[in-house]
Amino acid sequence: MTALPWMYLALLSLGYALALSYGQLGLLAALSLLLLLCAGFAVRQQRSTIGQYLGHGLFVVVALALAMHWLPGFYNGRAIDPQRLTDDAVPFSLYLNQDKPLIGFWLLLVCPWIIGRRSLRLSLCASVLALLLCAITALGGALLLGIISWAPKWPDQAWLWVLNNLLLVTLVEEALFRGYIQGGLSRRLKHLPYGENLALLASALLFGLAHLGAGWQWTLLASVAGIGYGLAYRFGGLGAALATHFGLNLLHFGLFTYPMLAG
Repeated sequence: MTALPWMYLALLSLGYALALSYGQLGLLAALSLLLLLCAGFAVRQQRSTIGQYLGHGLFVVVALALAMHWLPGFYNGRAIDPQRLTDDAVPFSLYLNQDKPLIGFWLLLVCPWIIGRRSLRLSLCASVLALLLCAITALGGALLLGIISWAPKWPDQAWLWVLNNLLLVTLVEEALFRGYIQGGLSRRLKHLPYGENLALLASALLFGLAHLGAGWQWTLLASVAGIGYGLAYRFGGLGAALATHFGLNLLHFGLFTYPMLAG
């Protein structure tokens, strides 16, 4: 347990305490917490393999429901009304979601092995190299596909975007796709030739499919970026994957059309 990222957990806890105090959480949110507690209890049972599988299965179902905002008790407020960050961009709005971050909370507490700690030097090197790779392939690909253009900016709401993207988006997605899926598959497939490579590609593909609603271009680019995030996780741990993912999102937000060019 000493390996847990207490800073992230403390910030998430503070965020939920504030959400509760401001009325952004209802009593029915306890249903999600109860389901996650049951899943966590089952997963942590060392004597029952079947119970562990059932716990992971319950978590996957609850995680999907939280990500799709299907479970009650969460009043996700809109922090930024729809607006164009640049004249040629599609309108952008921002919601402070209280349900989706529970996925990351559960993973950090119940599956501390997802962190995959490495030395600080190795993590920094992995982050820098992976971010360079992602910037060239993903952002370069978006430029070639004509869905973004060069558009440096730093709007008034930028710091709110930074906090939301780091704590409520990137942390959750990397804990799930890299830590849980890639890390879990790597543990299961380590006896196979190229098992870790298969785990990396599987997590990248699933990450891309999660962006299917945005169109085939973003599905392709997210899959490509997912390979970079996966390499960062493999060689630098969860912190490196998080830094790479957030770094790419920040470059996209600050230097290019965000979220994408209009029609």
